[in-house]
Amino acid sequence: MSIVAITGLAAEARIARRAGWQAVAGGGDAARTLELIDLALRDGAEALVSFGIAGGLLPEIPSGALLLPEAVVEADGTRYEVDAAWRSKLGALLGPGIEGGDILGTQAIAATASEKAALHLGSGAVAVDLESHLVARSASAAGVPWFVLRAVADPAMRDLPPAALLPLDAAGRARMPAILRSVGLKPGQIPALIRLARESRAALVALAAAVRKIS
Repeated sequence: MSIVAITGLAAEARIARRAGWQAVAGGGDAARTLELIDLALRDGAEALVSFGIAGGLLPEIPSGALLLPEAVVEADGTRYEVDAAWRSKLGALLGPGIEGGDILGTQAIAATASEKAALHLGSGAVAVDLESHLVARSASAAGVPWFVLRAVADPAMRDLPPAALLPLDAAGRARMPAILRSVGLKPGQIPALIRLARESRAALVALAAAVRKIS
């Protein structure tokens, strides 16, 4: 079966391919991600998965927590339920300890703890990312099954440093010159960047472990 993973980061796409899935990285750009989704569907994708890291919206969900959401919600309240058969199959393979609930799809990174709290209050979602709503919307319109497999990187109480909000390149990789410029202008963000790198690493490790179980 042809399954295509839709990711933001190149590192996420590399992990997804270990499951035997095709994978594309949109770099956090909504227009580019929609183009990649459309191409995957036109090329005959039989299922789509929104795969990668996410921002936590509940303080009790730590970095590295694996998410197998029941549905995706958009900012306007539109709710899309994932394919129940796929979610059940993955849940059985992954075992206990997986977070359910809804995941919120947004156009911009949730940068502060107060913003994350407001997003949870408004949507009820447990986490947020930039791709899941695009996958949900496109796959539902095309009549193709889809699901979400994510892991929390930055938890709900965490503010993100300025360098973490910089755009990625088209391949989903960090633009190091821009990051170094940001650090040079605001060196006080270095501890927060180190902490975020550690938390993102925990999320990627969790995704890699999940892939080993399902592949």
